[in-house]
This record gives sequence, C-alpha cells and structure tokens, in this order.
Amino acid sequence: MIDWTHFTPQSALSGGLIIGFATALLWLLNGRIAGISGIAAGALTSVGAERQWRLAFVLGLVSSSWIWLMLAPLPEVVVTSNYQLLALAGLLVGFGARLGSGCTSGHGVCGLSRLSGRSLVATVTFMTVAMGTVFVVRHVV
Repeated sequence: MIDWTHFTPQSALSGGLIIGFATALLWLLNGRIAGISGIAAGALTSVGAERQWRLAFVLGLVSSSWIWLMLAPLPEVVVTSNYQLLALAGLLVGFGARLGSGCTSGHGVCGLSRLSGRSLVATVTFMTVAMGTVFVVRHVV
C-alpha cells in the first residue's frame, strides 16, 4: 500500500529520468543494453575491456547509495518479513531473470523503448506474475 503522505512524485520522476538518461548513454556510447542481470553476470564471466565496463557499472550501482548519503539521509528501511523467505525470493528472481533472458531493467526499460516484442511479452509476464504473487500472499495465504 502506498503511503500517500510521504509519496514524492518529484523524486520518482527525477529517478526515472536519470535511469532513462543512463540507459540511453550506455546504448549510444557503448552499444550495450542496460540489463542489470546480464551486466552483473558478465562482470563475473567476461574478460578484458568487456569485464572492466561491467565492473564499473556494478560499482556505480553499489556506490550510488553511499554517494547519495553524502547529500541527504537515506529513508529508513524496515524489514517486516522473514529473512530466509527474502533470500529465497531473491534467488527465485535471479533464476527467473536468467530463464527469461533478462530482468525488468533490460526488458522493461530498455527492451520496451526499442519496441521489442520479446521484451513486451517478458514485461507483461513479469508484471502479471508479480500481481498474482502479491494477491496470493496478501489475500490467500
């Protein structure tokens, strides 16, 4: 449920614009799609210059919260779920990203902007399964 009293559409819009700008830059300057699961997997398996840009990308993702922390406080994170369940969910998401040949960033952000039919099917599948999972967890279980 969205906490409408603390919802900040300006930061959401700014974040979306930054993501769009970064993915466009990666595409224009490097000819690569900013699919996080593919970039992270390639950072572990590739060599040479291919590995260097992937490691730099992952380092940028990881360090961004520390950089932001120098500018403003991070929001408080409260975990109310079971940590083992969260770990299992993370593993399932990773497995699904490999099975679907990409994650939500690769298909949803980059693939849809390129009008990829495969990415449209993948994104609709991601969203449908996510909505079904939330419904089952919140209303059935």
